[in-house]
Amino acid sequence: MKFMKLGARPDTFYTEQATRTLISDIPADLVIKINDVTYMLHKFLLLPKCGLLQRLCYDSSDSECVTLDLHDIPGGGDAFELCAKFCYGISINISSHNYVLALCAAKFLRMKDSVEKGNFVGKLESFFNSCILEGWKDSMATLQTTATLPEWSENLGIVRKCIDSIIEKILTPPPQVKWSYTYTRPGYTKKQHHSVPRDWWTEDVSDLDIDLFRCIIMAIRSTYVLPPQLIGEALHVYACRWLPGITKLKSSSSSASSQKDESKVRNQKILETVVSMIPADRGSVSIGFLFRLLSISIHVGASSVTKTELIRRASLQFEEATVSDLLYPNSTSSSDQNYYDIELVQAVLETFLKVWKRMSPGAVDNSYFLRSVRNVGKLIDSYLQVVARDDNMPVSKFVSLAETVPGIARVEHDELYHAISIYLKMHPELRKEEKKRVCGILECQKLSQEVRGRAVKNELLPLRTVVQVLYFEQEVKGSRESSRTQKPHEIVVRDSNKEDKEEMNNQKSKRRSDGNKLAERRRDTVEETQSDTNLEFHPNKLNQIIPIKKADR
Repeated sequence: MKFMKLGARPDTFYTEQATRTLISDIPADLVIKINDVTYMLHKFLLLPKCGLLQRLCYDSSDSECVTLDLHDIPGGGDAFELCAKFCYGISINISSHNYVLALCAAKFLRMKDSVEKGNFVGKLESFFNSCILEGWKDSMATLQTTATLPEWSENLGIVRKCIDSIIEKILTPPPQVKWSYTYTRPGYTKKQHHSVPRDWWTEDVSDLDIDLFRCIIMAIRSTYVLPPQLIGEALHVYACRWLPGITKLKSSSSSASSQKDESKVRNQKILETVVSMIPADRGSVSIGFLFRLLSISIHVGASSVTKTELIRRASLQFEEATVSDLLYPNSTSSSDQNYYDIELVQAVLETFLKVWKRMSPGAVDNSYFLRSVRNVGKLIDSYLQVVARDDNMPVSKFVSLAETVPGIARVEHDELYHAISIYLKMHPELRKEEKKRVCGILECQKLSQEVRGRAVKNELLPLRTVVQVLYFEQEVKGSRESSRTQKPHEIVVRDSNKEDKEEMNNQKSKRRSDGNKLAERRRDTVEETQSDTNLEFHPNKLNQIIPIKKADR
């Protein structure tokens, strides 16, 4: 940080009660009151440099003691004292931290070169242009201090000049960056990296107020020089800097209850502003960041427009997500409610499917969208395996999310079976109807042979589901045995004789129809026996149980 030293005399100001005065043999003849502080000063030192004081003391005689009220001076007593010490020649240091206060007060007191050559305003402006605007951190620190006097800083052009300087440096190619900057990313050591990272500026800019941050980001975007991903990284850094209160896998019900309204409004403004600045380009921000913003938007009460936009953006990148990206606590989580916000995930999934269905097959490659929806299907099944461990996860929400995934998205039901098995294990108090509802989303014919073998031995599954698994396992075995015993010349003869083939099919259909009727009658008997006598089913007694088709579930 650069600074400018003015004056050489030692500081002789001292405080007595609420009065500030100097050690001097000359009695004070200028009394200036600023809020609760009174300054006892001398006209012959202040008036030559302060045009405002000259005008206010114009009608007074040289020997008369004048009392003035300067309650409206920008920066208050601290800023005025800098100007007074300059008039007395007392040593002061001007830096980016007190420049705004000094300049605004000097402008208010009209300490210009037209009043006296080499006056305070001229020296301050020279320091601003030659030192502050030339430095990166000096410009940043000065811009931050403008928040104390926003109107004065805006009118004097301090804000605009600082922003222009900052933008110019951000747009500088990384190899030409010679100034110091803050970069504390994990695993990054400047000594080990000779090149400047592209996002070198993001951490320093994240220290700014949201309105100033927005001005800089929007100005950078308008130049189209930096890629959208770099803009997205700046937004990510800013959100992590100012929205740290809500983290994944941590219930925030207690923090939400104690959160002040003022802080909530501030977070809401920050969130909505960040969302509004996300570049339209897909991939400018990560899917994990979008889900984090979406989770926070519920906590801070963001507008429906903001939530809808986040859901839309997340749905466009949904296939890129991992399970950890989806694990956020319920915004209204309590002891009797599910921990994970499964509704948030379902909202994004439904929007993803709407967009997927609207895509014209003639305009895009079908294989890409088929692969995309199947990736999402795998993601949801993996997510279900995690939320199934939630003790308070209701059957309705679990089943609803599982059913939202279209059939085309699941080539196999192995992962879905694992999720169902975990859910049944973690919720042993489920009623018979609820178990049937959970297992009803499972298509046994889509299970692999290995999983079917485990399902048969799974005592948590309803008997009806186990019988269906056994039936399809029997069908698969019969089909394999039939194909192995079939000889090539038999296939040729059968295919050449259409009449025999049709008659065989008719007979087979008749046998299946009769078998279905018999199966339905015996199934009722089995289920009644199971409920009345608490029947324990053994897989090796398959011949005692009549197969049940999926249509009869």
